[in-house]
Amino acid sequence: MSDAHSAGWRPATYYPDPAIHALDPRFEKYWLKLSAVERLTTGLRWAEGPVWFGDGRYLLCSDIPNQRIIKWEEETGAVSIFRKPSNFANGNTRDRQGRLITCEHGGRRVVRTEYDGSIVVLIDSFDGKRLNSPNDVVVKSDGSIWFSDPTFGLLGNYEGYKAEPEIDPNVYRLDPATGKATIVAAGVLGPNGLCFSPDEKILYVVESRGVPNRKVLAYDVSADGTTISNKRVFIDAGPGTPDGMRCDIDGNLWCGWGMGDPELDGVVVFAPDGVMIGRIALPERCANLCFGGVKRNRLFMAA
Repeated sequence: MSDAHSAGWRPATYYPDPAIHALDPRFEKYWLKLSAVERLTTGLRWAEGPVWFGDGRYLLCSDIPNQRIIKWEEETGAVSIFRKPSNFANGNTRDRQGRLITCEHGGRRVVRTEYDGSIVVLIDSFDGKRLNSPNDVVVKSDGSIWFSDPTFGLLGNYEGYKAEPEIDPNVYRLDPATGKATIVAAGVLGPNGLCFSPDEKILYVVESRGVPNRKVLAYDVSADGTTISNKRVFIDAGPGTPDGMRCDIDGNLWCGWGMGDPELDGVVVFAPDGVMIGRIALPERCANLCFGGVKRNRLFMAA
């Protein structure tokens, strides 16, 4: 946290919240002027992987170095521990049956939490080699599970267990029928956040070790939904640090952003044409986000 915010987060004292900025007229329709940024909880070391459970009216969020997944309840505001130890859990999502899908740095695997609370390993190796540290995960409407596998969890003992990688970083697709994995994107430098466009014709991938800058890459998804092609740079982040991201129903990309700079920290929003149309300033870098709430119109930001 920068010196400017060393006193801690302060809520807005008036509407509209000065932390929210429209950079393009197209952002105005998403900005409820009588809303403000609220801090739901604090005390996390590195918050990641928020996922909304509408049926339970709660949010789950990974706190990677603290080896836990926390739970926030919408009705009461109560915050509790959902899972500890979490095996250095990072990205989370739900499958088409509503079950929790989690990327674990510690286990170097992707797991599913069954309805009874038991944990099933979906994948922990590819071609006989251990995965690195699965990072982010999305589930397509056909039930296929797509996840990124950079080496970040192997670099030290803070967000995983220090180890040498056995396999290149890739983006994988797990087939729902066979359970078999295929590499859909190789050669991405530090593949991180993943997101489909609303029609699932585009897959966005954050290249978090891009040179010289981080990038958001875009790929066309094949008609049968099994492969991607036409790799291109959708966003060159410059000094920004895109990490996790989500699309809204209009195809705008909401991205976690920043790295210790008050002018960058928070969330930025890109229109489908790649123009930055809005920004939400936070006193910390935002790693990831998701939509939730009864109407799915609340933005939860893990900073």
